[in-house]
Amino acid sequence: MAQVPGPSAAREADSADELLRCFGRQVKILRERAGLTQAALAQRLGYSEAQIAAIEQGRRIPRPEAIDRLDSLLDGDGLLIAMKRAVALTRYPAFFRDAARIEEETVEFHAYAVLAVPGLLQTEEYARTMFTVWRPRRREDEIEEMVAARLARHRIYERKPAPTLSFVIEESVLERPFGGVEVLRGQLEHIRLVAENPHVEIQVMPTRVVDHAGADGPFTLMTPEGGEQVAYVESQANGRVITNRESVRGFAVRYGILRAQALSPAESVRHIEKLLQGEL
Repeated sequence: MAQVPGPSAAREADSADELLRCFGRQVKILRERAGLTQAALAQRLGYSEAQIAAIEQGRRIPRPEAIDRLDSLLDGDGLLIAMKRAVALTRYPAFFRDAARIEEETVEFHAYAVLAVPGLLQTEEYARTMFTVWRPRRREDEIEEMVAARLARHRIYERKPAPTLSFVIEESVLERPFGGVEVLRGQLEHIRLVAENPHVEIQVMPTRVVDHAGADGPFTLMTPEGGEQVAYVESQANGRVITNRESVRGFAVRYGILRAQALSPAESVRHIEKLLQGEL
């Protein structure tokens, strides 16, 4: 039976749509106040006239840098910038928005991945492949919006002070050629590069491990600044943030065991290098 979004997911989707329409109305008001046509604003922003129309109608989600420029070009006095974070969150599926808010404030992030490379490690090409292979198929503009949202999450690496991040990735994930061999190669090279970050540790879980602690599937642990650790689990276009202390503690214990069972960070980098050299 097809899965139908629950009432809360539907309400969040509706509120996101209304937020985008509200933002679009503000852009239109400011544009008309400035005496600009859609075509004139499009030229100054480097967009097409159709893209400006879509923003004003709430059908297109502008990128954060575009919102900054719109506010400046239209003398918004910070009005549009004040809506930037809320607009950015509408890029994510309704079920992921709570997790996205926590991720933006996290000081510790730990993820266990079993089917695909974690989103915070994905290259643009790998992410686009992941969204393209979804069924039922997505429209091309939807795919590009989702890719942009995923890449926007990578700003976590630029934060000061830097959060602590770790990933345990199943060996099979690093051998699955989503998008073809070249996309996989680019992805492996990117993981190796990210692993050089002193605030990031990446570990590979060998397929040969017998007493495997991850049989219950993938999950993420996040600790927001000044808050308590939470867990996030996701499956089949559905996800939830878990705050119950006992449940979160169980995930944390499991993650610690997974790290102990996996290759060390140094061994994992060597394993990835061997994959790149075609030795495995």
